[in-house]
Amino acid sequence: MTQGQSSTVDGMLRRSARRTPARIAVEYGDRAWTYEDLDDAVSRAASLLLAEGRAPGDRVAAYGHNSDAYLIAFLACARAGLVHVPVNHHLTGDDLAYVLGQSGSALVLADPGLTGRLPDGTRTLPLRDTGDSLLARLPGSPPYDGPEPRTEDLVQLLYTSGTTALPKGAMMTHRALVHAYLSAITALGLDAGDRPVHALPLYHSAQTHVFLLPYLAVGARNLILDAPDGDRLFDLIETGRVDSLFAPPTVWIGLAGRPDFATRDLSALRKAYYGASVMPVPVLRRLRARLPHLAFYNCFGQSEIGPLATVLGPDEHDARPDSCGRPVLFVDARVVDADGADVPVGVPGEIVYRSPQLCEGYWDRPEETAEAFRGGWFHSGDLAVRDAEGYLTIVDRVKDVINSGGVLVASRQVEDALYTHEAVAEAAVIGLPDERWIEAVTAVVVPRAEVTEDQLIAHVKDRIAPFKAPKRVLFVPELPRNASGKILKRELRDRFRGSAAPGH
Repeated sequence: MTQGQSSTVDGMLRRSARRTPARIAVEYGDRAWTYEDLDDAVSRAASLLLAEGRAPGDRVAAYGHNSDAYLIAFLACARAGLVHVPVNHHLTGDDLAYVLGQSGSALVLADPGLTGRLPDGTRTLPLRDTGDSLLARLPGSPPYDGPEPRTEDLVQLLYTSGTTALPKGAMMTHRALVHAYLSAITALGLDAGDRPVHALPLYHSAQTHVFLLPYLAVGARNLILDAPDGDRLFDLIETGRVDSLFAPPTVWIGLAGRPDFATRDLSALRKAYYGASVMPVPVLRRLRARLPHLAFYNCFGQSEIGPLATVLGPDEHDARPDSCGRPVLFVDARVVDADGADVPVGVPGEIVYRSPQLCEGYWDRPEETAEAFRGGWFHSGDLAVRDAEGYLTIVDRVKDVINSGGVLVASRQVEDALYTHEAVAEAAVIGLPDERWIEAVTAVVVPRAEVTEDQLIAHVKDRIAPFKAPKRVLFVPELPRNASGKILKRELRDRFRGSAAPGH
């Protein structure tokens, strides 16, 4: 492919800069970047990274909090042909060393306050806040004048959540991410006139690749926050500075549980996106009742597919509040049995995908790659049912289905029943080894008010088949989660395995 014919991640920014050079692209703190300024900064940062001794194809890790510098660094890697490796800024010790080592990252772009956590001998470049940082050195760096990367080149290693095993680096190409951006723009109604706020970690694929980059592609004005602080978000909405918000269910639950949720003027918020984990239907109903004007979108997928696979739009929520919608523009999905055959409508099976959005496989993990793509389709690990109109409803993760007395119980159904009790703030249902039941259905609950184990078990039995009700309820102050807000059920199973009596 000759120069200028590739469709690349950074090329989408370049086109926006030519189309609307003077429009504000990004705001962070007291800094604002026009599209022209942002494109120039990316070009100079790309040149700077190559001057540091990097070469196209090298992996460059990013270990920092949300900032304009973090975004510029990713786009600069894309323009220079480098492979960006976003690293969870909560990782330390062996977990951090594993990702850096497994990816073979030759350089780490890090916030100065985090460099002390890096393994000895790690080559680093500060992202910001110092005189020799990437951001501070941009004016002295010449614009990039090298070749464009190719569509098929790797642009990022997206490490999976690691909820069940060591994380794997999904190899994302420019082609995959550009297709994902187009799918997001189409399915989510992203528009240049929207005023989105980006508060979730940028190292996580959903905030970056479903929202921030697609919004840059359409020419919107983007506000980046350090974190999803409820006070800050409510202030921004009330003053009309933002009208579009993405957050995982755990953040929406927190916002809905705030004392001022019922009194603040949130009428300026027009679009509400949720995803990264299953939204409890009772919580969704409370949100929609409080904010009836708000357009809710359910976004479902995983890192390996860019990460958006299906969407349930605002006009579809009344009839199917528990559905994750239908596949987006560039995704083909099936629901299959263990032999790879399509299952009938209404029968649970594993979702498998074909899509130009998919990763090329897992970095340096050929066996896991072959297993994930067996039969020519990517196996998601998600258990779902499809209805006659093609809508998908997630039942569970394949590995989280509970075998209780030989009967399979989906944890989501039990969780939804628990969320209808006013004393339940959060809940996760897992299976624990049991001599009688094989696996005992066990609820791990964060209470918001006084409640007993017996009361919750009786409450669930009144709403679903009694055999699906928890045999035990364990009370905890909080649930373990990964960066995307997914509950780490593996950690809960490890923590409570072998415990002899309910914890109160």
